[in-house]
Amino acid sequence: MNNTLIQWYERAVAQCKRLDFLALLAIRLYLIPVIYVGAHSKVVGFAGTVAWFGAPASEGGLNLPFPTLLAFLAAGTEVLGCICIALGLFTRIMAIPTIFLMSVASAMVHWKHGWDAIATGSMEATLRLNGFIEWLAANFPGRYNYITELGDPVMLNNGMEFAATYFVMLLVLLVYGGGRYVSLDYWLTRAVNRGAIRPQAA
Repeated sequence: MNNTLIQWYERAVAQCKRLDFLALLAIRLYLIPVIYVGAHSKVVGFAGTVAWFGAPASEGGLNLPFPTLLAFLAAGTEVLGCICIALGLFTRIMAIPTIFLMSVASAMVHWKHGWDAIATGSMEATLRLNGFIEWLAANFPGRYNYITELGDPVMLNNGMEFAATYFVMLLVLLVYGGGRYVSLDYWLTRAVNRGAIRPQAA
């Protein structure tokens, strides 16, 4: 009985492994818009990105040296990362600088805000927002209904939650690559291997 269950389990796992490329494709598809938004904002608002990188911390900046160079490197990494991850091209290689970028962002921007990306109900920011919403409902019910008809407003906490999630996803791509069948890496590797085998066969 136990052997039968073990064999059934092993067969089920083997079948799941045949579909592992779908999980890697899903991660890539999830990351594409995330990286695109960051890349687009840095490229379109490059001057603002440079100013933010170089501004002192007291003014809400990152106080980084060589802000123009670092802004260019950050934007370039995200642009190339978005393209390569979308195509599954050089996936492992591009995951490395993108992971580094996420790590720097976590340490310099998100760490001080803790874990939560959205402020929880007990946080001071949420309590103040709720107080404002209650005041709005009591004094301007029309505006309150307009603001809340599509959902409850929330307060952004800007913690590490999202950055850490993206870090883990990129780490998976670094370890496993872009996936069989659904990445250019897979087809390029097959083409190279075929080219290496043919001369030996001749």
